[in-house]
Amino acid sequence: MSTAQPSTRVAPARLPQTRAAKTPLMMWIAVIGSNLGAFMAILNIQIVNASLADIQGAIGAGTDDGGWISTSYLIAEIVVIPLTGWLARVFSVRTYLLTNAILFLLFSVACAFAVNLQQMIVLRAIQGFSGGVLIPMAFTIIITLLPKAKQPIGLALFALSATFAPAIGPTIGGYFTENFGWEYIFYVNLVPGSIMVAMLWVSLDPAPMNLSLLKKGDWPGIVTMAVGLAALQTVLEEGNKDDWFGSQFILRLSVVAFVSLTLFLIIELRSAHPLLNLRLLTRRNFAFGTLANFLLGLALYGSVFVLPIYLTRIQGYNSEQIGLVLAWTGIPQLILIPLVPRMMKRFDVRWLIVAGFALFAVSNFMNVYMTSDYGSDQLFWPNIVRAIGQALVFTPLSVIATSGIEPENAGSASSLFNMMRNLGGAVGIALIQTFLTKREQFHSNILTNSVSLFEDATRDRIAALAGYLAGHGVSDPTVAQHKALVAIALRIRKQANILAFSDTFFLLGVALVVALAASLFLKKPGQLSGSAGH
Repeated sequence: MSTAQPSTRVAPARLPQTRAAKTPLMMWIAVIGSNLGAFMAILNIQIVNASLADIQGAIGAGTDDGGWISTSYLIAEIVVIPLTGWLARVFSVRTYLLTNAILFLLFSVACAFAVNLQQMIVLRAIQGFSGGVLIPMAFTIIITLLPKAKQPIGLALFALSATFAPAIGPTIGGYFTENFGWEYIFYVNLVPGSIMVAMLWVSLDPAPMNLSLLKKGDWPGIVTMAVGLAALQTVLEEGNKDDWFGSQFILRLSVVAFVSLTLFLIIELRSAHPLLNLRLLTRRNFAFGTLANFLLGLALYGSVFVLPIYLTRIQGYNSEQIGLVLAWTGIPQLILIPLVPRMMKRFDVRWLIVAGFALFAVSNFMNVYMTSDYGSDQLFWPNIVRAIGQALVFTPLSVIATSGIEPENAGSASSLFNMMRNLGGAVGIALIQTFLTKREQFHSNILTNSVSLFEDATRDRIAALAGYLAGHGVSDPTVAQHKALVAIALRIRKQANILAFSDTFFLLGVALVVALAASLFLKKPGQLSGSAGH
């Protein structure tokens, strides 16, 4: 691969020791501890979403405003991810990572004591900011600290954070909410979080801070990036609820996002010391790997978003029942992901990526023909296929995208790669929300037009329902007739919703086919020692 121009290089993050100096035990303790942090940070997105209704009721938040409990976390997280590489150089890896790990735990517990929406939004934003640090730092430690031959194992651990955590989040959230109360979804971080802090404390050696970098910081890039990403994330999270560009608030934020991010791109490409080395995207593997990762995030977070809505709206499941259904998208990954590094030594990693995307796409296409009886039993095999696909794709994709990345560019590569997956998730959820609404309206109009009161079959159905209601406590014939009409309307709406969900799974499948196509442009990475075909 080509290297970046000297003018675009950034100083490497000061790691506690070099690969050669650090003992294997301390090296792996650092990797495992940082990945445990990334796991909790990603888990906290889905674990809270699964219990959002209970939290809203407890703190007196309305359905619309309560969405900011999740939005505030996501905004803070996506803003801090690109900043992390630079801030780690400023404060040192040990100080920066340990400080944010401790803050993440403190504010997790603080969220359980929030008494109103305003407090919860502020606490969740700070939790998201500190949690957002843990994700790219884990990735950076893997690709900077581990030898090339061991990086697939480290990235397999990271895959448990990136794909297993979103899948298992609703299961954990539903269980604790139904059996102990919503507060416990925040307490659950304490035990693994304490282990994480202890592991990082013993494995990361002290290093001096480099506060002089604050003066040399790419402040125009930082400001435009932070404003642009915050505005874009808000647009994506709130757009569907506020009717997109029908809302002046969303329209203005969209303009702010477009202008800020355009300025950010211009500044980064012209700056001698950019916040992010965007020229990494001119490298073939990193560019196509990042594109595939964006679409993976779209489908990954999109499917985790749409399944609970379907199970609630159509099947009437509670949060614990939803968690049990989604568990089968997580449990197989726990078994398969540790085996992937061995598979990467036996097979061409590109074909593992292709197989993973293909299986993930097929799992969505399996849900295209849904009916009102389509519940946990029918979702079992699609969820298993999805789990296998996700397990196969993430580690090889991460390895092939970052192969050949120099240590001085590790921070930029980690930030860009992880930010694009999260951004893909935000775009996917926003797209699905709007797509579901539009497709439900489309199918509802078609079904309503086909159910005409002039049709004998329709009149017979209404008469039969009215007769049934009259025989079961509804004495007034007019009321019985009205209730029969309402029942038919609800049946039409339910069927329209089912068809809309089927269309949504088809859309997710198509996105994964595009990701598969992008992965076909990846070149075989010569840096992977021991992988097949080298």
